[in-house]
Amino acid sequence: MITEFSRGGYIFDVIDSGPADSAIPVVLLHGFPERASCWESVTPILNQAGLRTVAPDQRGYSPRARPGQVRDYRMSELGADVIALADALDAPRVHLVGHDWGAAVAWAVAADHPDRVATLTALAVPHPGAYLRAMPRGQLLRSWYMGLFQIPRLPEWLISTGSSGRGPQIGSPGFTETLRTDIVEYGALTGGLNWYRAMRLGDRSLYGRKITVPTTYMWADRDIFLSRAGARGCAAMVDAPYEFRVLEGVDHWIPQRRPEVVAEAILARVASISDDDEG
Repeated sequence: MITEFSRGGYIFDVIDSGPADSAIPVVLLHGFPERASCWESVTPILNQAGLRTVAPDQRGYSPRARPGQVRDYRMSELGADVIALADALDAPRVHLVGHDWGAAVAWAVAADHPDRVATLTALAVPHPGAYLRAMPRGQLLRSWYMGLFQIPRLPEWLISTGSSGRGPQIGSPGFTETLRTDIVEYGALTGGLNWYRAMRLGDRSLYGRKITVPTTYMWADRDIFLSRAGARGCAAMVDAPYEFRVLEGVDHWIPQRRPEVVAEAILARVASISDDDEG
């Protein structure tokens, strides 16, 4: 079991739980504004089923992995961090799970390193190609905040004042408090926002590259950030066994709202690969 791993001089904190002898570990990638703790209701179910789970605080979130340059948050860097984690686990392959930005990273890792990904389970954010194609069909309006996040310092001020109670409340009361303690006061806000600011530096080839590993994509019908068009478009970007699951009456925060459903989807996807694949 590990508590951290390193890459390029940066050290990333991880939450590692479950049986250490699990054949293929499950790597869980959080989104924004979240940390590894967003999976805390999912991992016990997976651990009880015999799976080892490893959830990192990713680049910009871990205190010892907060580079100051926006270019250090390119998707290529975020994906390389995941491969470094797999190497630290001595895992030739992992079951990769991601929510929100974590899903975006998971899609990229599966596209770039299909040999290192046994299965993929993506929550909320669709394949980047499906996301792009959905822009004229409602996604552009849902992505307005990404433009705001490009402005230096202003988003930090707005989110900090909102989470402190001095400005407009952000989300539910519980969400606001978690945002303040786990992100703002923890010093992870600028690092998380830099993921958005580095989008213009991304690898555009990812938009057209299909996924070739068994994949489950889960979307919630009350997600105000991700459109139905993007969700439906995911199937065309996967050239492998694929399942699309829709959660009705659920908003964007799927791991926290429906942890048992998320765990069941992961377990079903893991069980879908053959015994030969598990070896």
